[in-house]
Amino acid sequence: MFRRWLLALLARVGLIVLGLCCCLLLIYLLACKPASHSRQQSLLWYGSATNKEGYMALLQEREDSHRHYINSLTKQIVQLKEALQERTQQLQESLEKAKTKGILPQGLESLHKTPTQYDLKEFFRSQLNQAEVNSGAKLLSEYAVIPFDTFTLQRVYQLETGLTRHPEERLVRKDRRDELIGTVETALHALNGPHQHRDSSRRKYTYSPSDFIEGLTRTERDKGTVYDLMFKGNNPQDFTQLLLFRPFGPMMKVKSESVDTGNMLINIIIPLSKRSDAFRLFISNFREVCIKQDGRIHLTVVYFGRDQIDQVKAMLDQTTRETHFRSFTLIQLNEEFSRGRGLDVGARAWRRSQNVLLFFCDVDIHFTADFLTSCRLNAEPGERESWHLFTV
Repeated sequence: MFRRWLLALLARVGLIVLGLCCCLLLIYLLACKPASHSRQQSLLWYGSATNKEGYMALLQEREDSHRHYINSLTKQIVQLKEALQERTQQLQESLEKAKTKGILPQGLESLHKTPTQYDLKEFFRSQLNQAEVNSGAKLLSEYAVIPFDTFTLQRVYQLETGLTRHPEERLVRKDRRDELIGTVETALHALNGPHQHRDSSRRKYTYSPSDFIEGLTRTERDKGTVYDLMFKGNNPQDFTQLLLFRPFGPMMKVKSESVDTGNMLINIIIPLSKRSDAFRLFISNFREVCIKQDGRIHLTVVYFGRDQIDQVKAMLDQTTRETHFRSFTLIQLNEEFSRGRGLDVGARAWRRSQNVLLFFCDVDIHFTADFLTSCRLNAEPGERESWHLFTV
């Protein structure tokens, strides 16, 4: 009995002690707890003067903190500028002493003087002289040649096709389109400038974007970009060539000259064997483009074998009767067909004293009068050949 009573007493005492501890802990937490966030928010939403002053004080404190940070950065910038100026002055003094003693290292001659506008122009001029603009450079092989891209206001024709796998590309990229259109605009400003009309003997002509025919461009990574632009002139056979150079800086005008294509005769050389149906289509296009529209063409046909030779002669005779065009040469070879052999024989068959532009062609090629104009503009005797890509 006594043991049971003692255990009950101890349990009761333990429960009382535990209750007292919980009460003390709750009182301690209530005494140490900060003001509730909800209460602060409710107080802030009341429009009392005390809360407005608190806001103003907080804003003023933030503004002072930002002003202090700005002042600190300004002081650091001033200190860095002073340190840079001091180091620059020390370097200038060291270079002056080294120059006086004659021990200035090679390549540091230009550091002791301040760059000027004249020095910048001289640098651009040196870039122009190093680039293949006025004269070509000797290369180890044809793989070292940097190809040109031909462009108009709508298309770019390139050899390095990249992802397109096609030589013709639209001006999709904005930076590329802005670059080429900006180059044409710069050329128009140069052509229509006051210096263009100094010669009173020539009739003034105002160039417009519609006069732009085509341009050639290529970029040398360590020198700059070359632009060779062609514009229509006063007459259908007169053109203006403008050469520009951008040495990773402002655009530079290299030269502007007139190009007269009136006396440029094109000799079209075609190796042929049989294929009279294809030659009939070629003659139809030849009559429309070369005879009616151009008129400065000579056609040389190198025929291999005897089969269907009579049909080829009949087509040429019919063209002569109907158009009174007689600038034909027909060469017959009793050999197996060879395109290279035919082109060589056709080129060597030219006996006139007039210099002629050779157009190595195939019977399947369809061309226009603008293409012939492009051949004349992009070929120069002893200097440059015109290469064109034909796609099916």
